[in-house]
Amino acid sequence: MLQKLTINNYALIDNLEIGFGKGLNILTGETGAGKSIILGALSLILGQRAESRYFFNQQKKCVIEGQFKIGDFHLKSFFEDNDLDYEAETVLRREISADGKSRAFVNDTPVNLTSLKQLGEKLIDIHSQHATLEINDPEFQLLVVDAVAKHPELLNEYQTKYKAHKKSTSKLEKLIEESEKAKADLDYFQFQFDELEKASLNADEQELLEKELYALNNAEEIKRNLFGAYYLMQESETAALAQLREAGQQLGTLEKFDTQIEELHQRLNSVIIELKDIAAEIETIEQRTQTNEARVEEVNTRLSMIYNLQKKHRVNTNTELLAIQDDLSDKIQKVLFSDEAIEKLQKQLTADRTELEKLAAQLTANRLKAIPAIEKQVLAALAEMGMANSALKIEQAPLSAKGGTEKADPGNPPSGGLGANGADQIRFLFSANKGHALAEMSKVASGGELSRLMLSIKSLIAQYTALPTIIFDEIDTGVSGEVANKVGQIMEQLAGNLQVITITHLPQIASKGQNHYFVYKDDSATTTYTRIKQLDEQERVLEIAKMLSGDKPGESALQNARELLGA
Repeated sequence: MLQKLTINNYALIDNLEIGFGKGLNILTGETGAGKSIILGALSLILGQRAESRYFFNQQKKCVIEGQFKIGDFHLKSFFEDNDLDYEAETVLRREISADGKSRAFVNDTPVNLTSLKQLGEKLIDIHSQHATLEINDPEFQLLVVDAVAKHPELLNEYQTKYKAHKKSTSKLEKLIEESEKAKADLDYFQFQFDELEKASLNADEQELLEKELYALNNAEEIKRNLFGAYYLMQESETAALAQLREAGQQLGTLEKFDTQIEELHQRLNSVIIELKDIAAEIETIEQRTQTNEARVEEVNTRLSMIYNLQKKHRVNTNTELLAIQDDLSDKIQKVLFSDEAIEKLQKQLTADRTELEKLAAQLTANRLKAIPAIEKQVLAALAEMGMANSALKIEQAPLSAKGGTEKADPGNPPSGGLGANGADQIRFLFSANKGHALAEMSKVASGGELSRLMLSIKSLIAQYTALPTIIFDEIDTGVSGEVANKVGQIMEQLAGNLQVITITHLPQIASKGQNHYFVYKDDSATTTYTRIKQLDEQERVLEIAKMLSGDKPGESALQNARELLGA
């Protein structure tokens, strides 16, 4: 429900605030006073295009803000999908600067115009005598039938499973595509894998081989220096170990004189033992160090193979090569088992489609049962509004797999295609005059007739589901007298289930409102302003009397106005 509309700097409006109530809200005023300007401003927070040339003051920005009560419209998922904070009382705001730049907000969070428009369409439905797009929209026509069929849980279950089915279908298509591509690449994958597997790589092998090669290439220098170290420690005339042993003997003769010397002698003996071990290991390494051309060639060959594999796969280590080998193994396994996965998913999709067809058949049956009631009630409402010769036929045909239609059969599941809302397509055919062939409504009905038809349909579906605020912009054009009174009564009935805002020039309709707003021009200053005020009971009597007889209504007009208002 639209609770409040604030307009700043738009057309003839400098600053305007309107608070709307529940039920039927009436806007009246002379032609050109600014009623349509208010709707134009409202359309801006519904995502319509804005032009700065319509600004009241070209030097200031235009700001339009609407406060809505949205708790009954099940919009939490929309807010979640668009990463918006959900509030039961939500504010939509649009700011347009003088240079034409526009910004939009939902609860102070910036949004793009597409999101603003999508949300706005769920909150406000503006209908004029020329607005025929919605009534001819197949989705809207299906919504009408579903509302009267009263199967929201069934429809929701179908839609949920249909989305899952579509997702699985896309997964299958992707799986088949990947499988076909993988099969084409299988020989190449297998060749690369075999090549890496044959190499029998180890993660640290490259580093060990490079160290070994370095040692082999420097074997003579290593052997020479090892022998020199051993000679200095053990073999030379002044060998280190011989001199240390002699030093030990000297200390040994002094142990009896000083315990500290005894400790030093023991420590020196330990050093001699350690050095003897070092010398022995040096000798061992020296003796086994040999030049080995065969091993050099073997290591070079192995490293060359590793380097070539790394270059081929554009990596620098064996660890990376082993990761590639594992990835190739996974790809090969996927190819080998892809047919099995595809077959399993195909079986699941077949089972899912069978379930969808059962649900769709239930939806079809419910819709077929609802259609006669819709036709009857809409035609009855039209007859009350002076269109007793109207004819309405609602066609229901299953979607064909090839895009055509088939005759609906409530006893059998649809044989053709499945859509997001089941297997049916709905088409409303209409004739406003006796003896005329039924056709699409926009082709055989005038603006006023379409408006009354839309009013009949909206009043019907409002009995079954929560609708957004409906705004009727002078849809009463072309009616008068008792017909106008009937139109007003139907609007009054419609407003029992939702908020209705209507712009009208007919006193019969104006008298039915719970809230009456008068739009007028204020010429008291140097600039003309559009103003609006909510009328009290006495002001309503006078305004309706003026609508009946002119600016200076007589007592009879005033009395007539009181009778219309039930005062």
